[in-house]
Amino acid sequence: MRNICVIGAGYVGMVTGACFADLGNRVTIVEIDAGKLARLRQGELPLYEPGLSEMVARNQQQGRLLFTDSYEVALQEAGYAFICVGTPATENGEPELRYIQKAAESIAVHMKQPLLVINKSTVPVGTGDWVADIIRANLPQPLEFAVVSCPEFLREGAAIADFLHPDRIVLGATDHEAAEAVAQLFFPMRAPLMITDLRTAEMIKYASNAFLAARVSFINEIASICERVGADIQEVAQGMGYDPRINPHFLQAGLGFGGSCFPKDILALATVARQQDLQPKMLDAILSVNQRRPQQLLGHLREMLGQLRGATIGILGLSFKENTDDIRESPSLALASLLVAAGADARGYDPVAGELAQAALPALQLAKDAYALAEHADALIVGTAWNEFKHLDFTRIHASMRRPILLDGRNIYEPTKMRARGFEYRGVGRS
Repeated sequence: MRNICVIGAGYVGMVTGACFADLGNRVTIVEIDAGKLARLRQGELPLYEPGLSEMVARNQQQGRLLFTDSYEVALQEAGYAFICVGTPATENGEPELRYIQKAAESIAVHMKQPLLVINKSTVPVGTGDWVADIIRANLPQPLEFAVVSCPEFLREGAAIADFLHPDRIVLGATDHEAAEAVAQLFFPMRAPLMITDLRTAEMIKYASNAFLAARVSFINEIASICERVGADIQEVAQGMGYDPRINPHFLQAGLGFGGSCFPKDILALATVARQQDLQPKMLDAILSVNQRRPQQLLGHLREMLGQLRGATIGILGLSFKENTDDIRESPSLALASLLVAAGADARGYDPVAGELAQAALPALQLAKDAYALAEHADALIVGTAWNEFKHLDFTRIHASMRRPILLDGRNIYEPTKMRARGFEYRGVGRS
């Protein structure tokens, strides 16, 4: 059993800590927010992720997972310290690194024995070297340590499976022995392992997210062309995906991507490029195409309704994707804001993210379920592909709507079936 310190009880920190504890390690998670810490000790999680609350509770009961606000306590016997703090984007697109700096300074002050510091926060290239300099400058007495970059590739909604069964593990370090030591933590996963230098590991994270986001924006651009020429984007994507050089992943046309990673990471990478006197035109285009998606769907709705002012519009799904309560950069919420600005009566329903969405957009009215959302609505928009939306009683929904308009922003329904049920149906890029 290894002693591991995890700094930050956010999404990455909670999943990292809970999974390492479930593998038999003793994990202490540092959370300096007193209110959040109290809730965590009572078993209340600050986020929704399938299976995570059960895993946290199990390991708390068995004494392998602890929460504290004390770096001294967390680092007392630790051989590993994972930095999992947030790096939100600033106004100029650069990641905010003050939480990284604070964590590095606190590690330096409170470490009592040699330590491996592993950064899992998404950070600009060169941050690992900077963290090492901070620790070195703040050590009260000389102690051996090494900084290792270990970028996370977790998908919200499938994070536990991604952590325990990763498609690859990337470790970056200037000290190869330190990377090998961290690799031992991940040995139970039996995943392909890549050891490289710090800066390359940091770039792998940014490049991976930018490439995946590029696929989403590309297929959405093709979907717009399909709408004009009468082709079907679903079949286009299927035909493309059979090519092993392309594959079918991230070729789902729709409302666009959101969340805490893709938008922020592409913006950060583009900012780095400009700082190096480069012109990241492709990165800019990825964001530009994505940012237009809610506005384009609003245009479709205006065509179908004729007038948005005074219309009652229900949005099915408010989180940026299914199986999470994360509303950061949510396309559904961006669309809701556009509807409110256009004078529509915007309503929403989400299985887990409703209250968070309403707090972010107070003008949005919440419904208790999909059926209440449909009552007297002039149109419904699918904003998030929650599984429960695929199995609704559409006879009941059709009967309760004032006008049975259905705008499928995630292409989860078959057009012919929905039209046969009496809906004025429109998908994204569907003929």
